[in-house]
Amino acid sequence: MPLQIQSQLSPLQHEKIKRELLSDEFIDLAKEKTLPIETLMAYYRCVIMEIETKFFVLNEELSLEYDRNPIETIKTRLKSWDSLIKKMRKKNLPMNLTALEENIYDVAGIRVICSFQEDIYRLAESFLRQDDVKLIEIKDYIKNPKPNGYRSLHLIVEVPIFLQNETRYMKAEVQFRTIAMDFWASLEHKLRYKKNISDADAEILGDELLKCSQMSAELDLRMQNVKNKIAAAEKSKK
Repeated sequence: MPLQIQSQLSPLQHEKIKRELLSDEFIDLAKEKTLPIETLMAYYRCVIMEIETKFFVLNEELSLEYDRNPIETIKTRLKSWDSLIKKMRKKNLPMNLTALEENIYDVAGIRVICSFQEDIYRLAESFLRQDDVKLIEIKDYIKNPKPNGYRSLHLIVEVPIFLQNETRYMKAEVQFRTIAMDFWASLEHKLRYKKNISDADAEILGDELLKCSQMSAELDLRMQNVKNKIAAAEKSKK
């Protein structure tokens, strides 16, 4: 059944967008008539739903094969307008929706939290094998963590959404993390934006966060080993 696109923006969100459209930077957006902002955001919500459904199906299938659910939870988000504006400024992009859609790949975000690290790569591989999923870019921060200790597998993909009168291809970012990776990243994100911290204290806290990341990586590895030993013991009894 084709998806019916309806705006889910609240009156306050409409007013916020109108104010942004009246700013100098978004004057080009105000002139666009072919694709209103509300419609584009609805399309991004649709691609989130499409990708979520794919992972719900994979989780169900893999649960039958491995007698457990590899996915702990799925989180989704649309990037805020403030974040989009900052990113477009940083990239020196023209302030219009075409530039946004063609150059900003993480407007729609899906985060898949897995039980074990091996589940991440199994799910990512199964997801990318699907005929209607096109891989645009991959960044493996698990094998190659960021300097601050951040670990995750990032995929930029293009997926079709089936609308009333057309099929439209939308880009989205899919992040894969274990529970430990997500716990560390969530806390690090909150602490990173704390104000009134001296440079010296920030450096000390950065070192501490890096150590915490290394500890969470070790925890993931040890839990994976425990799981493997349990699986081997169960297999030997059959």
